[in-house]
Amino acid sequence: MIKIDSYEYYYNPEDGKYYIRKKNNSPHSLKKLKDKLNKSKDKKNKGNRSDDSTNKVDKLRDKVNKGNKKNKSRDKVNTANETNKSYDKADAVNETNKPYDKADAANETNKPYDKADAVNETNKPYDKADAVNETNKPYDKADAVNETNKPYDKADAVNETNKVDITDYPLYKMSIKNNHKHPIKVSIVMPTYNKYHQTSLSLYGLSKQTFPHAEYEVILVDDASSDNTSNILKEVDVPFKFKYIQMKQNKGRSSVRNIGINHAEGELLIFLDGEMLAPPVFIENHYKHHMHESNLVVTGAMHYEGVYTFIMPDYNKDQMAHLKELIGRDPEYRRLYENYEQTKQHSNVPCPLVTKEDIDTNRFQRLSFPNRYFLNSGLKHFGERLEGFTLPYIAFLSGNVSVRKANLKKSGLFDETFIGYGAEDWELGYRLYKNGVQFVLDPSTVAYHQEHGISKRKVKEQWGNHYRFVNKHPHIDVLILSLEWKELPFMHMHKTLVEYNQLEERFPGEYNEFKHAFRVMLFRIIEYLNNGQPVTKLYDLPGGSEERIKIIQQFETLRPRGFDYLASSFEQIYYL
Repeated sequence: MIKIDSYEYYYNPEDGKYYIRKKNNSPHSLKKLKDKLNKSKDKKNKGNRSDDSTNKVDKLRDKVNKGNKKNKSRDKVNTANETNKSYDKADAVNETNKPYDKADAANETNKPYDKADAVNETNKPYDKADAVNETNKPYDKADAVNETNKPYDKADAVNETNKVDITDYPLYKMSIKNNHKHPIKVSIVMPTYNKYHQTSLSLYGLSKQTFPHAEYEVILVDDASSDNTSNILKEVDVPFKFKYIQMKQNKGRSSVRNIGINHAEGELLIFLDGEMLAPPVFIENHYKHHMHESNLVVTGAMHYEGVYTFIMPDYNKDQMAHLKELIGRDPEYRRLYENYEQTKQHSNVPCPLVTKEDIDTNRFQRLSFPNRYFLNSGLKHFGERLEGFTLPYIAFLSGNVSVRKANLKKSGLFDETFIGYGAEDWELGYRLYKNGVQFVLDPSTVAYHQEHGISKRKVKEQWGNHYRFVNKHPHIDVLILSLEWKELPFMHMHKTLVEYNQLEERFPGEYNEFKHAFRVMLFRIIEYLNNGQPVTKLYDLPGGSEERIKIIQQFETLRPRGFDYLASSFEQIYYL
């Protein structure tokens, strides 16, 4: 047992350390401490006298050095000091190897602190303004509520990056990314089905819009795709509010668009197919039309632009020939195509041509091409607002069209009895037209359709939905579209309809047998196509029947009275 009164505590200024040495019978304050300790101990604690005395020495050392940490255990040799630690008088209150100032004197060594702890972390330089911030993070007042190293705008200041809000409904599950509370002005409703590769590029294009990112949302409705579309939510990094709706079973275009509409926050809706690649001014150019007019439908689909962003295994021969022609415009694209030609027999997956960098630089346009089917078929003669055109509702092409939500509430949403491809958008457009909506064609709202394989099933679906259309609206301005089967241009259909209406106005009560036969034949074209039967003998009557004779007599007076288009259209289907 060490006799405390035989040792003294001293400081060596040469190495800055404290030591214990045997004393030379000189009075020392430790003697007083020893006497005090001896009086306060009873017999039970005699066996622990050495340990207690040592603890008291530690306390005296703390008092002498004015600031060393209390309650630190030391071994017998280094009673007052930690091994290999250098202290000076000014640092006597600091922990091992840590430079602290007075403000940090209360912090413990190597301990991370939260708000309850002295607000600073170890080894971090802080100024007063940063005293409440996290380690090594530059913050300004506006960013004080943001997470570490995350870029936020004001609208997103309270959001966590990559946080996804998920809601499970009976028919689908909806996940929301960037779920801020900023008012949404424009909602883009995008249905998709097994178009994973194209849809990924489409979302990238929408992330580059000039329209304020906090003011629009994209609602991607995945109609139970069986490819990798479900990976898009975790793969995309988008600046806008992104709603990913995953259907639990395939429901069709009309149904999924209606679900998107019901979750839309914006007053303006843009319907955009999942494979449409939108230029940066796309949303802005749609929106500007609706700022001062509330009764519009704006379409960019009439100024169709196609683009080959991938080499798809299911391209038909015409598509491959067309792509090969376009490839010659760019050496790099040609090289990719040649590599595909060499390896295509070993691959059944899409071969990428266009990259995100190509979208940024517009290089992808070298693989694009115009398709002016509607404009070349007569619509270009009516100007941007289709003034005087009798079939404006055909401009409601849901691949790229915008309308106010209020107009949809008035006219109704998509008819969900339309299954598969075709006519569901024209049918809604017709109801909007009957409610007085003005249709506008604007080439600045064009988007690029990423080409894909064409399913033979679409033709059957198209005629089936057209049949539903004419059944629902058996009016002459709907029935007249049957002439498209004869590949007559829209200008011809328009002029036929104009003359039909003039015939009723100029000769009320006349031409009844002719008009009845004309409407029936137009209906039967679509009916026969839907049933898969030959389109022939649409109004077959016995040669000598009274009705047949009247029809022929009335038909023969049309041209002399100036109804040339009506006579031509009737003739082409009556004698089938």
